[in-house]
Amino acid sequence: MRTAPTILHLDMDAFYASAEQAAKPSLRGKAVIVGGLGPRGVVATCSYEARVFGVHSAMPMAQARRLAPNAAYLVPRFGLYREVSEQVMGLLRDLSPLVEPLSLDEAFVDLEAGQTAWDAESARLTGVKLRGDIRAVTGLTGSVGLAASKMLAKIASEQAKPDGLVLIEPGTERELLAPMTVRTLPGVGPATGDHLRRAGITTVGEIAEAGEDELVRLLGKAHGVALYAMALAHDVRPVVAERDTKSVSVEDTYDVDIHDRVRVRMEVQRLADRCVGRLRGAHLSGRTIVLKVRRYDFSTLTRSETLRGPTDDPAVVREAAARLLESVDTTGGVRLLGVGVSGLADYTQEDLFAQARTAAAAASAEELEHVEHEETEEAVEEPVPPAERRWHAGHDVRHAEFGHGWVQGSGLGRVTVRFETPGSLPGRVRTFRSDDPLLEVAEPLPLVERRPGDVGASSGSPAAGGEG
Repeated sequence: MRTAPTILHLDMDAFYASAEQAAKPSLRGKAVIVGGLGPRGVVATCSYEARVFGVHSAMPMAQARRLAPNAAYLVPRFGLYREVSEQVMGLLRDLSPLVEPLSLDEAFVDLEAGQTAWDAESARLTGVKLRGDIRAVTGLTGSVGLAASKMLAKIASEQAKPDGLVLIEPGTERELLAPMTVRTLPGVGPATGDHLRRAGITTVGEIAEAGEDELVRLLGKAHGVALYAMALAHDVRPVVAERDTKSVSVEDTYDVDIHDRVRVRMEVQRLADRCVGRLRGAHLSGRTIVLKVRRYDFSTLTRSETLRGPTDDPAVVREAAARLLESVDTTGGVRLLGVGVSGLADYTQEDLFAQARTAAAAASAEELEHVEHEETEEAVEEPVPPAERRWHAGHDVRHAEFGHGWVQGSGLGRVTVRFETPGSLPGRVRTFRSDDPLLEVAEPLPLVERRPGDVGASSGSPAAGGEG
């Protein structure tokens, strides 16, 4: 185990909510809650101002609305969050080749491997500079923990929140850990924590006092030995630069159960296309197609089919997902659908003849169905009116006359827009018909305005919208 605090853990502060505050001047310093806005939605994240009311991640959105009725409720904009995340991860990779992303807003960095830190002082200076660079490049804040191990670095970043830096000096680890709850340690969830509590163990110090033999008796050899070592501040897990992706999947939860079988099929096809889009975006292909269906009674069914070779062909994935759906009874209604691809590879090696046979068979089946149902098709094929445009709260729009803004709310054929940009003052609010031809969906604007010569290394950039 290393002795210098050269493992860095970065955790962006209330990432989604802070990004929204940085993008929307009128929301800075106010309660912002990001997540699913339907009856079954949950909170993805919330600003520190919202946490004052007791709102937290994974809380049902209905409960959040009761606690903070005057907060701004927004739908996530993952495209923006991924773009900002890439900027942050780029800054981390400038520090070291060993960067282990845990999510869009969290990562470990081995500073020693990048020769950017070798002792406590150089690590602290690196952390200070990183926080300034993140603010300059993204307009957001992040909390930094520095320690001699991953476990301790993560604990340090939690102590640093929000918008701070904590370095755990070597030799002080056990004293720091002793009064902390057992849930602080990795691998101790609610079940393990409750098991330890019943044995009279509630703090990390009490785990160390109990001894390895007692922990093995309580939790089994593997878990007991690992937990005892962590209680003594021993964590030899390395920072791993690349994590193998096991699968790529997408899923949607519906506000109202879907009973129409045709609608279910259409949703599965749409999810298959989205899944392939993610697959191709990651330059991957996969052999196993997975369908997930959660029915009206909360029972969840999973069906899978393994192909002869990896694919990233949307037609192949759609056809496989459709075949899997045929084996699932959706009569009572469907509340969630998902399509995934596993058995991933970074290449595609299709059995072209098999695909050709599949396509020919599908074409023959379609032709046969057309002949059998020729008489009924005329009655089914009726003109379909164009779908009404949906305006999601928080999403970007542009008006031909008033410029860039974001949707503050919509309903009853109206949409309310606040016209402002990340670099402007809080803007004015205007209401339009939802079918106004001058209003259109727009791409998000950068959170920090770029000027010629900007290098993103100054800590004197405009402050973030997030709490810090």
